[in-house]
Amino acid sequence: MAIQSMHHEFMTLALKQASFGQLIARPNPAVGCVLVKNNQVVGTGYTQQVGGPHAEVMAIQAAGDLAKGAIAYVTLEPCGHYGRTPPCSLALIEAGVSALVYGCQDPNPLVAGQGLSQLRTAKIEVIGPIMETECKRSNRGFLQRMKTNKPYVINKLAMSLDGRTAMESGESQWITGPEARAQVHLLRAQSCAVITGIGSILRDNPSMNVRADELILAGVAEATIELIKQPLRVVLDSQLRLPTSAKILQQLGSVLVMTCVADLQRHQALIDMGVELVVCAADDQGKVDLSSVLTILGQRQCNQVLVEAGAGLSGAFLKAGLTHHLVVYMAPKLLGSQAKALFNLPLDTMAQAVDVDIKGISQVGNDWRIDATPKRPDN
Repeated sequence: MAIQSMHHEFMTLALKQASFGQLIARPNPAVGCVLVKNNQVVGTGYTQQVGGPHAEVMAIQAAGDLAKGAIAYVTLEPCGHYGRTPPCSLALIEAGVSALVYGCQDPNPLVAGQGLSQLRTAKIEVIGPIMETECKRSNRGFLQRMKTNKPYVINKLAMSLDGRTAMESGESQWITGPEARAQVHLLRAQSCAVITGIGSILRDNPSMNVRADELILAGVAEATIELIKQPLRVVLDSQLRLPTSAKILQQLGSVLVMTCVADLQRHQALIDMGVELVVCAADDQGKVDLSSVLTILGQRQCNQVLVEAGAGLSGAFLKAGLTHHLVVYMAPKLLGSQAKALFNLPLDTMAQAVDVDIKGISQVGNDWRIDATPKRPDN
């Protein structure tokens, strides 16, 4: 087997391991590790819940004595510092691996090349980056937060073939089929927070939670589902109109309301229900400033956030250049010219049009999923 081909084969397996950790590792990066000896996999592992063992330790434990002399394939540079767990670089050194093949470096200031340096100092061969683009993509939220102190923003939308999201009356259930809706629950489970606006709450009264039956339909193992935490549910409510009867307040997990209302007496009814409120700066429209929202969520170690909102808030994120990725589910329906548009994004000329890069199109049940990235100055 050619060396480069071998590295790609085993790094692909490590990426598969990393995918298992994406539902449970947050706010840590979801890392995968594969130990290979004589071209045979002898141990695999992925990052466990916070405070639990990291991918490298899991793979070393699985390999046992076979770890000595093995090549370690790791999707992200091994940590080289003491945190909730000892350094993974030290674990690899003590296990006696002969080489490390890494996918991408860790920009975390606590790591930032230290893990690789420690391995080299221990006379362990270091090879990489290998499949860097794919490895960065697998931890795009964590890497974004490490670089900017703000999370990676995904905007999920559902539309008809003619680009409409709801009838003029507001009726929208259901545009897409069960398979697409199950995938949305998977997106929520992979995110640290789900953001919606008060307009969507008052109009649709959604729960915005992650349900086990939907995750099973999306292909998630029941053993993994038991470990998944509900994402933080964030409501942007500039005038504090959220009713205490809203479904979003009746679910397991935490709710954070971001508002421009500083009157603490108006906060009390929600506080009594266990809701956390944060007073944010207002933008020039008197609404919650979206950049401030992301700064606050970054400070709370949110890596990836999912925006599930109507045309107004989705359009505001896009117009502000804060959306990194679009996931659009397109149903084989026509809702007509009176139905509501996908974005509230008033544009007058073609020069103002927002260009996007289509990253993938796939069929989901009877619907189609479109993955796209808006072209941004930092792309």
